[in-house]
Amino acid sequence: MLNTATVTKLQEMHLSAMAGAFQNQLKDPAFQTMSFEDRFGLIVDQEWSTRKSNHLKKLMKSAGFSVPSACMENIQYVLERNLNKEQLMALATNNYVRDKHNILLLDPTGGGKTYIGCALGVAAVREFFRVKYIRLPELLTELAIARASNTFPKTIQQYQKPALLIIDEWLLYPLNETEARDLLEIIEARYHRASTIFCSQYDVPGWRDKLASPLIADAVCDRIVHDSYRIVIDSTESMRKRNGIGA
Repeated sequence: MLNTATVTKLQEMHLSAMAGAFQNQLKDPAFQTMSFEDRFGLIVDQEWSTRKSNHLKKLMKSAGFSVPSACMENIQYVLERNLNKEQLMALATNNYVRDKHNILLLDPTGGGKTYIGCALGVAAVREFFRVKYIRLPELLTELAIARASNTFPKTIQQYQKPALLIIDEWLLYPLNETEARDLLEIIEARYHRASTIFCSQYDVPGWRDKLASPLIADAVCDRIVHDSYRIVIDSTESMRKRNGIGA
């Protein structure tokens, strides 16, 4: 009866993994030869491992990766991509996230920037950093809705929280002045507070023509380019074509 009551109490305290481990020990005579401390340690380890695993799954889901299966181990270092493996492996340690630096991921359409961006994001999640992936068109729509519904400051605060924000399709098309100002608010909110990966088809000089005004363009670029690692993918062949994706 005492054991049953103990299991019930553990479950009521939402310690279901501990309850399960305790029940398994009661059923297995091999555990009876172990000390109380060792048995208790194994029970705690089971709860800890389960919670860590559940937390990791939650972080992966909330990140919203477009390629959730992406990982640094599967990046293709084919010659024509001219990728610096040493640089990418260094970034995979997530020190840039700890130091609150940014990454510019630059390549033509289909060169694989989205996959690499998501792979870096997954590497950050594996160390339990909070990550958010979003396409710039979706971000701008969300900011416009927030402005219209008087929730703009709250939305900016939400985008300040992730340790790593991945913005895909960065400046794919020209923005109007309101969109450019809203984007500046996001950049300013994260400046020296958190890391951002910018996935773009265009290098920095091409950004200025898409940011509505020279003043906004200077403000945005000044907060990004001087504090960023740069990855340029020199691929003349689409990775979608090479891998048969979407062909």
